Parts: sequence; structure tokens; C-alpha cells
Amino acid sequence: RNPDMATETSDSATTPMTDAEREEAAGQLVDRFSLWSGAAGLIPVPLIDIVAVGGVQLQMLRKLSEIYGVPFTDNRGKSVIASLAGALIPASTATTTAMTFSSVIKGIPGSGSVGGALTMPVYSAGATYVIGRVFMKHFTSGGTLLDFNPPDYREFIKTQQARFKRKSAPPAGPGTTGA
Repeated sequence: RNPDMATETSDSATTPMTDAEREEAAGQLVDRFSLWSGAAGLIPVPLIDIVAVGGVQLQMLRKLSEIYGVPFTDNRGKSVIASLAGALIPASTATTTAMTFSSVIKGIPGSGSVGGALTMPVYSAGATYVIGRVFMKHFTSGGTLLDFNPPDYREFIKTQQARFKRKSAPPAGPGTTGA
């Protein structure tokens, strides 16, 4: 009869996550959405791939907000992703330019479409990985979408870009296997 009873029952069924569990869940989510972003980068239509990647990133941010209990709105999410993309440009102008170039060259028949198809997924996945890791750090420190300031994360962005490059590097050649 207590109107709060249903809430209490459903809340008691969901055990709050520990910080370690939250970080693990968020890390897995970022990795999964990075893969989805890479897949969106395969879309053969120039610039549509970039829109699709943005949608994947927005959904990732929505899910990260849920994990960390941070209020989320689509408009604010789009705004902070755009501001973070702006912070990524000085950190890696070459990557951002290459991502746009990779998308546009898909429209060139033959080698252009092959080149774009080979590079765009890597750039998309990398950008999504970095964005996810930045928001994990921001939300862990108690931040929200309203107080996000991309310049505060410049060094962290560089570190995460290097980490992604190491993670996605091709395996060592046959000469290093010891065979």
C-alpha cells in the first residue's frame, strides 16, 4: 500500500555496483562501442559513415551515464561529444583530418573506396575509444555532462590515443614468434 514499496522492491533487486564493477562494466561497454563504431566506419556512403559513428558515440555516452548515475539528455550529449571532438583536433589533427578524408574518398570508385574502407573503421574505433575513456575518467571523478571541460583532459587524451594504438597494433611478425 505504500507507493514507494514497488520502488523499494525493484531497487533491492538491483545491487549497487562497486567502483571496480562499475569500471569493468564501463570498460567493456567502451570496447564494445568502439567495435560498433569501427563497423559504422565501414558504411560505404561518404559522410553517412561519420553520422553513424556519431550516433554510436552518443549511445555509448548515454549508457556510460546510466552506469555512473549521471543525468543524460541527447542535446547535452551531442554538445559534449562535439566539444570533445574539438579537443581531439589539436591533440591529433592528422587523425581527425584522416577520418574525414577516409570518409570522403569512399566516393572515388576503385582504390578510393578501398582506401576509405580500410582506414575509416580504425579512425572511428579509435576516436570512440578515447571519448569513452575520457568520460569514464570524468564520471569517476564525480563529473557530469554539465561540468565537462575538454581542455582538462588533453594529456589524458594523448595517453588514451597511444593506448588504443598499442591495443590495435597488428601482431608481431613471424620473426618474433621464436619459431
